[in-house]
Amino acid sequence: MTTNLTNNKLAERDFKRLSQFISSECGIKVPPSKRTMIESRLQRRLRTLSMGDYKEYCDYLFSLKGMEIEMPHLLDAVTTNTTHFFREPKHFDYLYDNVLPDWFERFGPSKELVVWSAGCSSGEEPYTLAMVLTEFAEHNPGFSFVVVATDINNQVLEKAQLAIYPEDKVSQIPPLLRRKYLLRSKNKANKVVRVIPELRSKVRFRRLNFMGEFGFREPLDIIFCRNVMIYFDRPVQENLLRKFINHLHPKGYIFIGHSESLSGMDLGLKQSAPTIYQKAG
Repeated sequence: MTTNLTNNKLAERDFKRLSQFISSECGIKVPPSKRTMIESRLQRRLRTLSMGDYKEYCDYLFSLKGMEIEMPHLLDAVTTNTTHFFREPKHFDYLYDNVLPDWFERFGPSKELVVWSAGCSSGEEPYTLAMVLTEFAEHNPGFSFVVVATDINNQVLEKAQLAIYPEDKVSQIPPLLRRKYLLRSKNKANKVVRVIPELRSKVRFRRLNFMGEFGFREPLDIIFCRNVMIYFDRPVQENLLRKFINHLHPKGYIFIGHSESLSGMDLGLKQSAPTIYQKAG
């Protein structure tokens, strides 16, 4: 069956049902200005399911069967995943020059550093972190770390675990690190690279919805949650940040995106540098 969606539009009632559900399920705000975007992103799901219109899709989604089977596909479709290696590079400079020496001076080799890449998308951020942390480890014997990387989107998590990227997507990585941490395809016509196994082994990927429980057993030392909160309303942002802080080790750090702000929020954090904050000790 071929579904013709050319003249199909998302009705106001169905858009409201979807936007309210997306907001309650994963915190993402979907204002009326995003209606066309939602239509576009759900077209593939309608074709896959051989459905004739958005009403049929919504009726299925909100059924018991749909809630179990379709909800992950909906969230994959509506989440935005824009990222690249060494994005906002001053964060990684500050991490290497200030945060890691301070942490290692306090704990030495007695503790493993735990970094959370929250909203890791297709893996560029956690692998960038793993490169920076590995470089630090080479100059500081006894230093050890693990990067926990999470996202709500199953499709991007699968890409992240594969760790295969087009060559034109790794240009932001310094040449020395590219040679050190990336493997080129043996097929020269295949213009892709893969993160080396030693680095991949330092990153643990799993699916996580910010609206649910985080499930960390031990306090985290550093949280990178950058350019994620811009998709949430202010109250959701503040609640989410409080959850982050509750899971952060005393004197731990949180890095947010340069388009984000904690202004007006009383969170018990002190600013160490632009968009970099430290929890009280």
